[in-house]
Amino acid sequence: MTRTGTSGRTAGLDPEALWAPAERPRRGRPPAHSRAEITAAAVALADAEGLGAVTMRAVAARIGAGTMSLYSYVPDKETLLELMIDEVAGEHRLPPGPSGDWHADLRHFFREQRALMRRHPWLPAALPAQRTFGPNTLAALEHALAVLAPTGLGAPAALEIFSLLSGFVASHVTHEHAQEAAAGATDRAFHDAQARYLRSAAVTDVCPKAAEALTAPGGTSSPDATFDRLLNRMIDGLTATD
Repeated sequence: MTRTGTSGRTAGLDPEALWAPAERPRRGRPPAHSRAEITAAAVALADAEGLGAVTMRAVAARIGAGTMSLYSYVPDKETLLELMIDEVAGEHRLPPGPSGDWHADLRHFFREQRALMRRHPWLPAALPAQRTFGPNTLAALEHALAVLAPTGLGAPAALEIFSLLSGFVASHVTHEHAQEAAAGATDRAFHDAQARYLRSAAVTDVCPKAAEALTAPGGTSSPDATFDRLLNRMIDGLTATD
């Protein structure tokens, strides 16, 4: 649970200060770096080496700055992570408004979200730590809630559906990345042995239903088609009303 202080603000993080418009630079020597530059460097580092590689020291080295100087722009790594999440959320291509076909609009929104997470493989792991919504994230949320408006669901239910579908997309992309990594390390002999084992389990009645489900011919489909099929099932189930 997020800790809050006596003022009601999240301890260690002030959303008002974090997302306030940038002040005009004062007279004198201009700052050597900017929060935007630091955020972009952190995103590039995470894209290249993973979220674990993002440290204040590593980001400072990437922009040619001293580690301590970064703290005058970004107070800690947790704040940097918030900035990174909102930065990439700005890549989410949002249409001018809902088309009127909320089901199609919702599919398009979460297809875009999947594409965003595949471009930035660290994003699914970062999202659970997100504690505040920046302007780009809020714009995406606003669009999704506008798309859901014709369903007649109340705001709390629409927000829950948005969260559940976003969680599904993050989980699915994480699985896709893991499968792609495993595919490169798994040889044909393993697949043959796995098939023999499952056939044996089905014949000897050791977990026959599971073995049947895992060996049943289901045809092959592209990753995009698989995602669309699962997404449609999720949308239909979550938006069904009594």
